[in-house]
Amino acid sequence: MSLWKRLLDLAGNAFHHAAPDVGPADPCSPDPGDMEFAAAVVALAAKMARADGKSTLDEAAAFRAAFPISPDERPMFDKLFALAQETVHGYEGYARRIGKRYVAKPCLLEDVLDVLFSVAAADGAITDGELTYLTRVAELFGFTETEFARLSAPYFPDRAPDPYTMLSVSIQASDEDIRKAWTRCVAENHPDKFIARGAPVEFIRAAHEKTAAINAAYAQIKLSRKQKVGTANARESGRAHSESTRAYQNAPVGS
Repeated sequence: MSLWKRLLDLAGNAFHHAAPDVGPADPCSPDPGDMEFAAAVVALAAKMARADGKSTLDEAAAFRAAFPISPDERPMFDKLFALAQETVHGYEGYARRIGKRYVAKPCLLEDVLDVLFSVAAADGAITDGELTYLTRVAELFGFTETEFARLSAPYFPDRAPDPYTMLSVSIQASDEDIRKAWTRCVAENHPDKFIARGAPVEFIRAAHEKTAAINAAYAQIKLSRKQKVGTANARESGRAHSESTRAYQNAPVGS
């Protein structure tokens, strides 16, 4: 089996969001036999490791954690990874092609971004150069600035986006619509789903981080709305008290 075929099989497993051999084709997996997708993911990850001007063994290890290959395939993989990371140039072409090919599978493109974020964060904090790279890849994948803010939030806990953005709902949404959005987001990203299909540890870790960010956003929205209701009730109570006081003061004597 060629390395590309092996990587494609691994990608199909890693990005698989449904139980195998059950129901229709998974909308979040690459097309069967799409070797270009496997090559593009390797190239994007390798060039991601070069985005900050240097590359480390941790970054290559992070990619291998997402797509574990056999020991006899590792020398060829390492050679291809090293070749791709010699320069960051050319990454836009790879991102543009798979972004266009899988425009109808945004969940697959989200998973690819997760792999790239894992590579970027492997040697510590994500650098400005790496963030610029990731932002551009997301743009070529067709994601908006708001969507990128949501997708990147788990990797920047100190600057998480607006909680409504995190749940992809409007600030005017009803409490019930927000609850439904939260339930959907948790169901899509829960670690148990990734564990059940045997996904690599990097995907499970990312799922934990996403779920934590989603839960935090929902809790923040509920607290904020509860506080607003309390403030509104207090204001209304104060207004009613003022009106009753004025009515008493203006009442005719002896009434």
